[in-house]
Amino acid sequence: MRKLIFLFVLILTAGITVKATDVVFKATAPDAVVMGEQFRLTYTVNAECKDLRVQELSDFDVLMGPSQSTSYSSSWTNGQSKSETSISYTYILMPKKEGTFNIPPASIKVKGANYTSNGLVIKVLPPDKANNSSNGNEGSGNSSATAIGKDDYFVRMEVSNRNVFEQEGFLVTYKLYATRPCTLNNMKYPEFEGFLVQEIDLPNKQWTQEHYNGRNYFTVIFRQTVLFPQRSGNITIDGGKFDAVIRIATQQKVRSIFDDFFDSYQDVNKILTTAPVTINVKPLPSGKPASFSGAVGNFTMASSISSDNVKTNDAVTIKLKISGSGNIKLIKNPEVVFPNDFDVYDPKVETDFKISTAGVNGSKTIEYMAIPRYAGDFEIPAIAFSYFDVKSGSYKTLTSEPYKLHVEKGKEEEGNAPVMSNFSNKESVKYLGKDIRYLKTKGVTFTSTNDIFFGSAMYFMCYLVPAILFVVFFFIYRKQVKENSNIALVRTKKANKMAVRRLKIAGKLMKENKKEEFYDEVLRALWGYLSDKLNIPQANLSKDNVEAELTKYGVEETLINEFMDILNTCEFARYAPSQASDAMDKLYDLTVDAIGKMENTIKK
Repeated sequence: MRKLIFLFVLILTAGITVKATDVVFKATAPDAVVMGEQFRLTYTVNAECKDLRVQELSDFDVLMGPSQSTSYSSSWTNGQSKSETSISYTYILMPKKEGTFNIPPASIKVKGANYTSNGLVIKVLPPDKANNSSNGNEGSGNSSATAIGKDDYFVRMEVSNRNVFEQEGFLVTYKLYATRPCTLNNMKYPEFEGFLVQEIDLPNKQWTQEHYNGRNYFTVIFRQTVLFPQRSGNITIDGGKFDAVIRIATQQKVRSIFDDFFDSYQDVNKILTTAPVTINVKPLPSGKPASFSGAVGNFTMASSISSDNVKTNDAVTIKLKISGSGNIKLIKNPEVVFPNDFDVYDPKVETDFKISTAGVNGSKTIEYMAIPRYAGDFEIPAIAFSYFDVKSGSYKTLTSEPYKLHVEKGKEEEGNAPVMSNFSNKESVKYLGKDIRYLKTKGVTFTSTNDIFFGSAMYFMCYLVPAILFVVFFFIYRKQVKENSNIALVRTKKANKMAVRRLKIAGKLMKENKKEEFYDEVLRALWGYLSDKLNIPQANLSKDNVEAELTKYGVEETLINEFMDILNTCEFARYAPSQASDAMDKLYDLTVDAIGKMENTIKK
């Protein structure tokens, strides 16, 4: 019998197992309350507990508490039970004065161990100076939209800074003010023309109370963006338009004794608008360093090399990491100058950034890979990166250390060995089976000496023509070798082919409706084409020097403006709220046409 009882208890314990969880002791209260109104302060713990200790609340009157309540919940998962216990201690408080006050953490004991809750900050708002006329109207028999005052519901577009530098980010917040919580529909925001837009994710939009212009409102932030101006001057952010749906209580004639127990509501639509705001965008000061490519903010740079002792045909990688806050997504890759005998590949770029009310913070990691083809000692010069520091109002340059690289002669593999041309072909010899043939005695014909091929003009032409072709081919081959050694000329000739290849990728992205990737690929194609055609490294390319170089080559101003318009459209459209597919089709056709015109203008 004892064994059966023990087995039963063991099975019961295994089937109804309470999964141990971490103890959570949390304090909750409203972020803001109105002077003269009471509110709840609640402490919750998810385990059996005792000995709650709350520090003195000198800024509040304790009207009641603590009142204790306990709740239990259980669930079954895969034949096992999970039970949870929640114990709450509630205080009813009344603020003594206006201001911002701290509620210090409380402590409690769970299984002999002490746990501490979080502290709270509560803002006590002054009483509403209005006579609550709007609230009284909501309960009156008048259920029309006139029962809602013009100051009862509105939207504000708050701008953190109206005087900024070009490419300096600032915060734009859309906040709804309402005497009672409501909903917004058909929200029409401005296009933010002239700005690069970075959206802040707002997963939990919560209502809170705020005192504004002598009245207390329920407020909620429903959109926040970080804007980066792309040009200097006065740029106006247009106003927005929002449809608010407000539910107000109405009273009806009492037709029975049961009508008093039920309230009647009516939804009222109200159009809310925001006023336009003008931003004064100051141009960046003169004296830009040569390594400056438009970075604005506060950054740091770290660099490393995979190895300083390699063998020929082995890859060497330089990793560059730029971290900080600012327009990090628009930072161009700093230029790394490898020796001429190195095969250099396109860098690999990875970005990791977070968008918050403080701006855009993160890092950009660039990996440069090159392969040395010859042995020797080489030096990779220091890498320079410049940015404009908004706080100090000056340019700052960050430099890495130069890298000395020792390359030893390695074993040349077949795939990496230099390609050599072989013009001598060995013909295989076929065994005929007999060394001597019998003399023919029948069917013998004789040919005149004038008809013999040996010694004739055709015979000598067969020698002369291959010799001439060999000489021509030799000079053509030498010319190609000489041209291929001129990297700038090779890049210029292949500029159109590389641009067409990248545009094909952009065309696929357009068909897949991948907007941001499409515009990135078109930008990469344009900047790559201009870099190859003008023989300027991409890190040194800017709209100003591109216009100057194209003018030197005699390109018409209309074609230059067409290129600039395409670049601006791509930069803005990547972060625009929405773009139709026909806009991408039109931009794609304009890009192909512009590159074709440029090829006909600049011929090398």
